Amino acid sequence: MASDFLTLLDWRRQISDLYADIRRQHAADAHAAHADWQTVRNELFAHHPQTPLLPESRDQFKALPVWPYDPAFAFAAAVQMDLPPETFIVQTSVGHDMPLSRVGRVRLQNAVHDLGHLDVYWIDVYGGGLFVPFRDAGSGHSSYGGGRYLLDTVKGADLGSLDGGQLVLDFNFAYHPSCFYNSEWSCPLAPPQNVLRAEVRAGERSEVLSDAR
Repeated sequence: MASDFLTLLDWRRQISDLYADIRRQHAADAHAAHADWQTVRNELFAHHPQTPLLPESRDQFKALPVWPYDPAFAFAAAVQMDLPPETFIVQTSVGHDMPLSRVGRVRLQNAVHDLGHLDVYWIDVYGGGLFVPFRDAGSGHSSYGGGRYLLDTVKGADLGSLDGGQLVLDFNFAYHPSCFYNSEWSCPLAPPQNVLRAEVRAGERSEVLSDAR
């Protein structure tokens, strides 16, 4: 239906506005930015026509399960660009092909954690966009087995950069793709190169399984 495109446009606009607000807040008060992120996303999931929630789940929906904000999982990372180019096809959740090009790599290290590296990708479709999906040791238990998204500029999910060019990569804002809630959605899955050895107990989680660990 034509109206579906207009409601999707509205969803994208609201997400874009949300992340613009987060970028303004994050450096001064990351906890407040995180609270606003939860509030707006909960409202969209509960009431927006483009919610990925299944119809039978909407009446019972209260809030997306999210770990409390933990500053130890916030990073500012320079993008290592001197890597050989790599272009490959990843599978989406419904078996479609998604072309990705690796454009760099980030080291996720701060005073508390050294999580290792994640590759940074460019989505090779019309318009393109930077994309950092990941899986961790909790994927399939405390979070979706197909991974979560840390950066996806196609969808407006972008925490910005610092003056020196480092990407702001805060796992407290990591979120599940829509296919986690509804198998009819097609979402690119995190490739094997982007699997972290540690469990990242930050960001969006699986409500039942995370509490059972």
